[in-house]
Amino acid sequence: MPETLPELPATVRHIVLRRRPAGVPTSDCFDLVETAMPVPGDGQMLVRMRVGSVDPAIRGFLDDRPSYLPPVALGAPITGMALGEVVASRHGDWPVGTLLRVLGTWSDHFVIGPDALGLERVSPQPGVPLRAYMGALGPVGLTAWVGLVAVGLAQAGQTVLVSAAAGATGSTVVQLARALGCRVVGLAGGPEKAALVRHIGAEAAIDHRCTPEALGQALDAAAPQGFDVYFDNVGGPLLDAVLPRMREGGRIALCGMIAQYNDADHPHGVTQLWQLVVKRLTMRGFLTYDHADRLAQAQATLDELHRSGQLVPLENVHHGFESLPGAFIALMQGQTIGKTLVEV
Repeated sequence: MPETLPELPATVRHIVLRRRPAGVPTSDCFDLVETAMPVPGDGQMLVRMRVGSVDPAIRGFLDDRPSYLPPVALGAPITGMALGEVVASRHGDWPVGTLLRVLGTWSDHFVIGPDALGLERVSPQPGVPLRAYMGALGPVGLTAWVGLVAVGLAQAGQTVLVSAAAGATGSTVVQLARALGCRVVGLAGGPEKAALVRHIGAEAAIDHRCTPEALGQALDAAAPQGFDVYFDNVGGPLLDAVLPRMREGGRIALCGMIAQYNDADHPHGVTQLWQLVVKRLTMRGFLTYDHADRLAQAQATLDELHRSGQLVPLENVHHGFESLPGAFIALMQGQTIGKTLVEV
C-alpha cells in the first residue's frame, strides 16, 4: 500500500490517561489529544472505530497495579474493546471493509496485527444494529454464555442468582438462563433496576441497597432451597451474603468485582469461604477468551435467541468519540442500565 493515505484524516484522536483516578473517575483524569495518522506496516491493518465498548474492567487498567492486562501508562490511550472497520490493510486475510471486534484503544483509528487480543470478524445480520455486536450479540453475550454454561454449568430446572442483573452482562445472563429453563433471581441496585430485571425474565428481583439482614431475608424468600449457580459481577459483601445460601455442589462464576473497582486498595475481606467446604462448592474466575473453543457455539446461541425474541439487548447509547470518558464515568457511578456503548 502507499505510504500516504489521502482518503483518511491527517490526524487521529485519542482519549488518554491524564492522571490516575482516586475512587470514581472524573473528567480531569482524561485528555483528548491528536497525533499523526499511522501507516500500517507489513501484515498490519488500520482500523477505524465504529463502536466503542465501555466496560467496568477498564477501571482496573487505570490503576498502577498488576491485572490480567498491563496498566495504562500516563499519557497513553485508554485500553478498551471496540468494533471497527478496516480502512487500510497490508494483510491479505483482513481486506479493507472488514468489520471486526478487538481489544484496541480509545483512538478513532488504530493499527493492529492479526495476533491482536480478542480479534474476531463481525458479520452483522440484516436489520440488526452494528452496536449490538459489541453488546448482547458480542463480547457481553459471549461472557454471559461462558460464565453461565461453561463455568456455571447451569441446567434447566436449576435456580440461578445474578448480581448486577440490570447491567450489561447481568441482564444478558438473566435472559440466557430463562431461555435455558432455569429459575432466575436477580440482584440490582434500586427499585427501578429491580423492576426492569423482573421485566426481562427474572422470577424475583432483589434491591441489594438494603440492610444485610433484609438482604438475607430476601435471598431466603426468593430461594428457600438455595441457589445452584451464582453469576457474580459484584463481589464484596454480596458474595459474603450468597455463599451460605448456595446449594450443595453449587457453582459460582466470578465475572467481575465492581464493588471494589473504585477502591482497589481496600478490598472487602470475604468471611464465608468456609462454605466452599461445607457445601462442596466450586468458585471459579474466568475470562471469556480462555474458552475460545466454545465461542462459536455461544455466538450461534446468542444469534438464535435474538432472532426468536428471547434475547433483547439492553443498551444505553452515547454518540461521538469525545463522549467516551463521560459514558465511562456514568457507568462507574452506577447510573446506567444495560450495556454502555458509544457510536463513533
